[in-house]
Amino acid sequence: MTRCCNAEDRPIACEDFAVIIPARHASVRLPGKPLADIHGRPMIQWVWERACASGASSVIIATDDARVRDACAAFGAQVEMTGTHHPSGTDRLAEVAHRRGFAADAILVNVQGDEPLVPPEAIRSLAAALRQHPGCAIATPVTRIESLGQWLDPNCVKAVRALDGRALYFSRAPIPWPRDTPPPDEAGIAGALRHIGMYAYRADSLSRFASLAPTALEQRERLEQLRALDNGIPIRVWETKHASLRVDRPEDVHSVAERLQQYEVVRRELKSSGVLFKT
Repeated sequence: MTRCCNAEDRPIACEDFAVIIPARHASVRLPGKPLADIHGRPMIQWVWERACASGASSVIIATDDARVRDACAAFGAQVEMTGTHHPSGTDRLAEVAHRRGFAADAILVNVQGDEPLVPPEAIRSLAAALRQHPGCAIATPVTRIESLGQWLDPNCVKAVRALDGRALYFSRAPIPWPRDTPPPDEAGIAGALRHIGMYAYRADSLSRFASLAPTALEQRERLEQLRALDNGIPIRVWETKHASLRVDRPEDVHSVAERLQQYEVVRRELKSSGVLFKT
């Protein structure tokens, strides 16, 4: 596999994992989302550059749309065309993984194509978290919920984990519900976790996941990870402070553009002073 090192930021020390970025053009809330312009570059390019800076052995963009393929090829990315029938991004990943012939124990990280602020260190650390827990098939990050509004927002997916770090459930509903200090008391949400939509898989587990039919819970919540839990596939929940900002609506593009502008200013200042800026 060819190492990806086209990003401006110097890659972190390479680990033995690959990144696959699903990029679907037909978004309901934001059509053409991967190609949304952010400071003169398509959003998917920002995601790709962050993934390249993670130290992955290869970074592949998986899409079912020729417009996305052409845009990605123009900035030098490896692109794989996939079928249009996939019910989730993970199913799209599985098609690419099968075609590429990854070894059964290869670690593949699914980085969402709508998270242009994803920290490279978070990608690398997620792959390491899965590698350190051989009993788990999947690893995914969570971070602390910051506000009552975030906890009540159905677009903010909540996670509940066991004492040993295994995922118990994911939901768009506000969980766990604090019986004795219900909203609007913000003390009641202390310790609540927000799921960050990034996954690390072992290639054989990814293949098994894709062979399973979507489940009732998955379809009801519109959360693909529930298919794994429904079928007894263990998910390791890894807590991180590396929160990102996902683009779901047109207004999110503006918010991300502002954050990226701030990031670029800081990066240039650190680069000019000789300080390596990794994330």
